[in-house]
Amino acid sequence: MQLGNITYGAALVIMIGWMLWIGKPILLPVITALISVYILSTAATHMERYPIIQHLPLWARHMLVLIGFAGGVALFFMLVTNNITQVIAALVRYEANLDALVTQSAGLLGIEDEPTWSNLRRITFDEIDIRSWIAPVLVSLQGLGTFLFLVVLFAVFFMAERGSLAKKLVLVFDTKGAGERALVLLQRVNDRIGGYLFVKTVVNVILGAMSYAIMLVLGIEFALFWAVLIAFLNYVPYIGSLVGVLFPVLLSLAQFGTLSMAGLVAISLTAAQMFVGGYLEPRLLGRAFNLSPFMILLALLVWSTLWGLPGAVLAVPFTTSLVLVLAEIRSTRRIAIMLSSSGRV
Repeated sequence: MQLGNITYGAALVIMIGWMLWIGKPILLPVITALISVYILSTAATHMERYPIIQHLPLWARHMLVLIGFAGGVALFFMLVTNNITQVIAALVRYEANLDALVTQSAGLLGIEDEPTWSNLRRITFDEIDIRSWIAPVLVSLQGLGTFLFLVVLFAVFFMAERGSLAKKLVLVFDTKGAGERALVLLQRVNDRIGGYLFVKTVVNVILGAMSYAIMLVLGIEFALFWAVLIAFLNYVPYIGSLVGVLFPVLLSLAQFGTLSMAGLVAISLTAAQMFVGGYLEPRLLGRAFNLSPFMILLALLVWSTLWGLPGAVLAVPFTTSLVLVLAEIRSTRRIAIMLSSSGRV
């Protein structure tokens, strides 16, 4: 009997994984929009604290956050497309700095026949057909635009459906008191998930603002773009922070042509990451909702394998939300305890 249950369980897991992989074009924008709606709904609730906005009805506050969300997504897409073209154009200006950096590094290594950037470029970049990259890049940008449009569209419909969901639950659970209990459970789950995602987003925005200020003071070009990228990648634990810092450091090498400046950029941005990750985030989020390190790595592995970079970004928010749901259901609370870092759920 136990062997049969294990077999059925393994088959179910494989089937769900296959469906997630096949259904990526549909499920990815849907889940992204669902997570966005939790953040937007919590933001609309927090708007009650402000003197003028608190007099607006809830539907008006939802409308405001949706308009702000759509505008932010449009600005993000414009920022990505503009900065990609600007970075490509700036590579020509960085050629002299890269030449000096290569020559300096070769001298430090004691290489007699010091290479130059021209020689390295001739045997590397000149062998690559840049024109063959244009079409894939344009297709990727078009795909990004379509994805962001679907996220906004689904978010609008999800936000509109939230009000009628309570009535549907009461009708579905026609047993006496079952509809009300399901409604209370759903409200607790929504409050906890929305609170976690909202605070996590606020933390990422603070990190992005700190990184932008640091790069602006140091004179790093495209500081706003890199700051948005750092804030976005901070949803990915461990790896995201490293990758987010790596891009501005590499750019500083090309922009200034000195290892000392790149080291200063790396130290400054890493200090901001350590402050947010080691001090600010634990105090705002608390330890109760944190996943165990093993579960974080497993979630990253599974979701990045299924959905690539978007899956890695959504892995921890989605898995944490799942743990919160399991914690609110009595029969699955033990599973949530095992998945958490401290057992407090």
